[in-house]
Amino acid sequence: MRPGTTARTAAARLAACALTAAVCLTTALGLYDAPAARAEPSPSSPPEPPPVPVDPRAKVLELEKGAQLAPPVVVDILSVSGDLSGDSGREESSDDVKLTLQSEVLFAKDSAELSGAAGARIAEVAQEIRQNSPRKVMVCGFTDNLGTYAHGKTLSTQRAEAVHKALAAQLSASGIAYEVVGKSEDDPIADNSTEEGRKKNRRVEISFGRGPQR
Repeated sequence: MRPGTTARTAAARLAACALTAAVCLTTALGLYDAPAARAEPSPSSPPEPPPVPVDPRAKVLELEKGAQLAPPVVVDILSVSGDLSGDSGREESSDDVKLTLQSEVLFAKDSAELSGAAGARIAEVAQEIRQNSPRKVMVCGFTDNLGTYAHGKTLSTQRAEAVHKALAAQLSASGIAYEVVGKSEDDPIADNSTEEGRKKNRRVEISFGRGPQR
């Protein structure tokens, strides 16, 4: 290789190295910016419409000539305490009380004979009935949808009758009239497709008026 060619090659290499160093230095100092991506415009939410003004003197709000407001009505207030996630439930209003006991608390499986644990629960129910002095108490038995409807009807009736007899024994001097009904799988309060729901449906409800009935 001729000496002139060698010199030119060395000079070219030196120039390329100098250019690379300059680019690196510029990038490190932040003097070189890559082209920024174009920002997409953010969609803006439409402004909310202002509230519609209401004129209290508008004719449409006035009563027709001779019309009067309806008399005030006292609405029966319902309060519910407890639920059937445990073994009892309670619904009450200003006029009525309904107590619900799950069958597992009162009876063995497929039995209408009261268990030993049932006595304390029925005594509590009897005490509350005594305090309210109702003229009538309704006892309803219910089952789940397993088995035939006829079997559920018989079992629910027998269980309601067993609770009725236990209550009547404790309230013998109260002069209360009883209505005893077995409803089988009718009027479920939960889904019969699950065991949890069926357990809630197997129950006895005791309903009576709040305070002396007139």
